[in-house]
Amino acid sequence: MFFVVNRRSGPEWDPSLPLEEQSGWPEHAAFMDGLVDAGFIVLGGPLADEHRVVLVVEAESEDAVRATFARDPWSETHRRIDSIDPWTIRLDGRPTWLGYLERLLGSDNQLDRGADG
Repeated sequence: MFFVVNRRSGPEWDPSLPLEEQSGWPEHAAFMDGLVDAGFIVLGGPLADEHRVVLVVEAESEDAVRATFARDPWSETHRRIDSIDPWTIRLDGRPTWLGYLERLLGSDNQLDRGADG
């Protein structure tokens, strides 16, 4: 199940510093990269004001989302959860690997999709 997570700056966020210069940045970045590698975070990034972040995650439940972000070194200090909403994806323009390879190779090189096609 997909969720849209809105996070905002917490009390230790220093608005005078860029993201990468905030205290504890290396630990937070490593944690978030691990969530991407694990397939938990699908998409994410700051909004224009840099005080709010939107993430799309894949998890079993809202409780699982909250438990995962509670382990973030920035949890409740630099980032707080504003909202978590279930999300039904009805339109999906993300390319599949097979589609990507077909585009890369050109339309004359359609790859065998097998019986599931």
